[in-house]
Amino acid sequence: MATIKSVEQLTENKFVNLFHVNGVNKKGHESNYFVASRNKDKSGLMITTHENVADGVSIYALYGEKKDKVVLVRQYRYPIDGYIYEFPAGLCEKGEDYREAAVRELHEETGLTFKPLKVDDMYEKPRFSSVGMTDESVSMVFGYAEGEISDKFQEPSEEIQVVIADRDEVRRILKEEHVAILAAYQLEHFLVDEDPFAFLK
Repeated sequence: MATIKSVEQLTENKFVNLFHVNGVNKKGHESNYFVASRNKDKSGLMITTHENVADGVSIYALYGEKKDKVVLVRQYRYPIDGYIYEFPAGLCEKGEDYREAAVRELHEETGLTFKPLKVDDMYEKPRFSSVGMTDESVSMVFGYAEGEISDKFQEPSEEIQVVIADRDEVRRILKEEHVAILAAYQLEHFLVDEDPFAFLK
């Protein structure tokens, strides 16, 4: 395992920061690595704490009387200068349980009410979003959504269209659109599984 020699904070932003990490691996190779993090300073980095705590949530919500539709958002993202289909998602507030964050975030982004399922912790354990460049960790929360779509709770910085997709539309999206990898893997199962949440039982 590598030895971390130093960590230098390069930015001071609200939602994401960049850190320069200098280390030497067990082969003796010295690296200058750059890490993006949701943490405000290096005291919260996983490099420092070695604790995997959810920075945010991704919400896999089924919708409709037959629970045969899925709630997606089509969102503009600056890094690709275009739109991408994703599960509704957001950051956990300080001290907020990630399931509470899921209920709040789904409502803010879509106007819908979210009822999380009680599942084995294994399925909601925080997982790393793109560990080659960030220590960001996300819990996926599963459940059912209901209500009417509204954008009145979205932040001014968000450019989001709510999409309630059946299997035909999901197939089209996977073939023709940009899709976030976390959503894509689940949507591939959604296409063929009669009960998309069967694996949780």
